[in-house]
Amino acid sequence: MTTSDPTPAFLPERADWLRLRTLILLRWMAIFGQLVALTVADRYFAILLPLGLCYMAVGAAVIANLLSIYLFPENKRLTETEALMTLTFDLTQLSFLLYLTGGLTNPFALLILAPVTVSASVLELRSTVFLGLLAVFFVTLIALFNVPLRTEEGALLRVPGLFGFGFWLSLVIGIAFLGLYSRRVATEMHSMSDALLATQMALAREQKLTDLGGVVAAAAHELGTPLATIKLVSAEMIDELADNPDLQDDARLIRDQADRCRDILRSMGKAGKDDLHLRTAPLGAVLREAAEPHLGRGKEVIFTLVAAPRADAAEPTIRRRPELIHGIRNLVQNAVDFARERVWVDAVWTQRNVTLRIIDDGDGFPPQVIGRIGDPFVRSRRAGEEHRQDRPGYEGMGLGLFIAKTLLERTGAELSFANAGDPFLTPEERPERSGAIVEVIWPASAITADRGEPLGENQTIT
Repeated sequence: MTTSDPTPAFLPERADWLRLRTLILLRWMAIFGQLVALTVADRYFAILLPLGLCYMAVGAAVIANLLSIYLFPENKRLTETEALMTLTFDLTQLSFLLYLTGGLTNPFALLILAPVTVSASVLELRSTVFLGLLAVFFVTLIALFNVPLRTEEGALLRVPGLFGFGFWLSLVIGIAFLGLYSRRVATEMHSMSDALLATQMALAREQKLTDLGGVVAAAAHELGTPLATIKLVSAEMIDELADNPDLQDDARLIRDQADRCRDILRSMGKAGKDDLHLRTAPLGAVLREAAEPHLGRGKEVIFTLVAAPRADAAEPTIRRRPELIHGIRNLVQNAVDFARERVWVDAVWTQRNVTLRIIDDGDGFPPQVIGRIGDPFVRSRRAGEEHRQDRPGYEGMGLGLFIAKTLLERTGAELSFANAGDPFLTPEERPERSGAIVEVIWPASAITADRGEPLGENQTIT
C-alpha cells in the first residue's frame, strides 16, 4: 500500500458483518416479550385475542430460531442475502402479530422499527431501502386492516382517527429517520475503523523499513573489518605475485569483489536507523529525509529553518520517530501533488514549540472540503475532473491526510489546514504562496531530544 492509495486493498466490503447468533439472541428476546405481552393482555386485561393465530406466529419464530441453531454453527456470519431474508422474516412475523392484535392500536407497533434499524447498520443501501419500503407497506396495511381489540364486555378498543393517523405518520417518519441515522453513524464508524487500520499498516510498514535499515547498518558495521582485512591481504598478494599474472589476476578479483561488497553494504545501509546515534537528528535533516521521495518530481521544494526571537539559534535535535517521518512525508506528497511549481517547508522553533508549515502555490483547498480535511476518504481537494489529470493514478487525498494527521497527533502535534490566497484574485494578482497551508505544531518537549542525554548501548537486532 502506498501513501496515495485512497482505499486500502485489504479492507473488506460491507458484507458478512452480522453474526447469526446475534439475530438469534434478539429473536429470543422478541419471542419472550411477545409471549409476556399476550399472556398479560389475556389474563390481566381480559382482552379478547385470537390466541391460536397469535401463538402460531410466535411459534414460527421459535421454529426459525431452533432451525438456525441446529443447522448452522455458532460463529456463522450471514451474507447480505441471508441477513436480508432473516430480517424480512422478523418484520413479516411482527407485522402479522400486530395485525392480529389491533394494528396500530397496539402500542408495541413501535417495535417494527427494529429490523430496519439493524439493516441500516449492517447491510447495503439497497437492502435497507427494500426493508424500509416493506416496513412502510406493512405499517400502512395493518393501519387499514387489522383484528380490532375487544374486551370481555365487547367494548371495542380504538384510538381517534387523528391519533391513529399521527401514529402511522410517526412510524413512517421513524423508519426513514432511524434508518438514515443508523446508517450514517455505522458508515462513519466503519470508515474510521478502516482508516485507523490503514494507519496502523502504514506505521508498521515504516517501522519495518526502519528495522530493515538497522539490520543492514549492523551488517555493514560488523562486516567492515573482515572486508578491510580481505582488501589489505589481496593488495599485498597483488604486489607479491607480480611474476605470476594468473594468480595476480585472481588476487585482484578478490580485492575488487571486496570493494563491491563494501559499496553494496554502504548503499543499503544509508537508511540504517537502529543505531542509537541515528535515533535523533537535526530538524532540517529529518524534514529533508521525509520529503526525499518527492524532491525529484518536477516541483521545487524549498526548506527554511529559522529560530523565533529570543529562542536558541541552534537548530533543535529531534527524535526520528517513524510516525513523524511518515506523517510529514504524506503532507509533503500532497503539497507536491497539487503545487504548480514550488512547495515551501518552513520550520520555526521557540523555547516551547516547534512549528512546521507546508505551503504550495496551487489552488488551495476548496471551501466545501476544508472543514472536513483530516476525516478519512475525503475524495477530492479541487473540484472538477480536469484536476484529476494532475495526479494520474491518484483518486483522492482523504486517506493520506487522515494517516498523516493521525500519526502526527500521536507524536503530540496539533494540525490545522487553511488557504494562503484569496480565491477571487486573478492569477496575476495572487501572491507567490497562494495555495494550501498545513500547519503542524509540537510542544518542544514532545519531539526534541536532550543534547546531553546519554545514548546508552546499541540493542541487539532480532
